Parts: sequence; structure tokens; C-alpha cells
Amino acid sequence: MTAEALAAARPPLPPFTRDSARHKARLAEDAWNSRDPQRVALAYTPDSRWRNRAEFFSGREAIVAFLQRKWAREHEYRLIKELWAFDEQRIAVRFAYEWCDDDGRWFRSHGNEQWEFDAQGLMRRREASINDVSIAASERAFRWPAGPRPADHPGLSELGL
Repeated sequence: MTAEALAAARPPLPPFTRDSARHKARLAEDAWNSRDPQRVALAYTPDSRWRNRAEFFSGREAIVAFLQRKWAREHEYRLIKELWAFDEQRIAVRFAYEWCDDDGRWFRSHGNEQWEFDAQGLMRRREASINDVSIAASERAFRWPAGPRPADHPGLSELGL
């Protein structure tokens, strides 16, 4: 790997092990919980291809624009990702996130993502299928302060989700 490629690398790098794939999923979760579109976009190749629900786009600029739109309408966003499967350069996760809309209605969105990485550990492809479920505020399970999920907060399996 060249010095330039090494500087742009996002460890852990492929080929993935169970531990490195789990770690990669947690790093992605933490980045998304930052709600910083620029930070999130740096984990993807400059020409990364995305499918998010029914939207298809590519490139970091499009990723940033998508995330800005997303987080402008999804308030109090909290996300948990859990490793589902992996191979040498791919990882599949299941996830859930909670958010409220401008009218104060709460939702829990459940989904699955398929990720493919380049040799530098940047995601070159992301496929996401997501379903939203309306919940009462009293049903919320993701109540930590804004930012990364605390290390002692239960994951999806522990929460029965």
C-alpha cells in the first residue's frame, strides 16, 4: 500500500475477521450517531455507490447532501448497528434507529445494510433496506445523550429488537 493510500485508510481493513467486522460496524454506528455528514462521508470511497430505501446515488457530495436532508427531518436520532454476517471484503449489519419528526411523533426504523469495502477499508458500496414503525415516546429504548452509544448500553439483541 502506498503512503498516500495508507494515509486515506480507514481501519480495520479487509480481509475481515469476526472481531474486525464487529469493530467496523461499531465505528460506523459511532460516526452516524455524530450526525456529522462530512465525518460520515469520509468512510466512503469518493465514488461510493448507495441505495438507501428507494434512492440511488453515488459520490461523497451526494452522501453529504443525503445525510443533511435526513438529519434535518429526523430529530433526536439514535442508532444501533449489529453485525449480521461478513466475508473478506463485505459486511452485513442489521440496525435500528429512533427519531422524531417535526410534529413530535416518534419512530423506530429497522433495517439491513450490505457493505462492500476496498483495500483501504473505505466503503465502496452500501445497500440499505429500511422500514419505519411508529412508536409512542414511552416505547423509546435509545435514550442516551446525543453522540455515540455508551459502551454499557444494550445492543439490539439484548433489547429484544
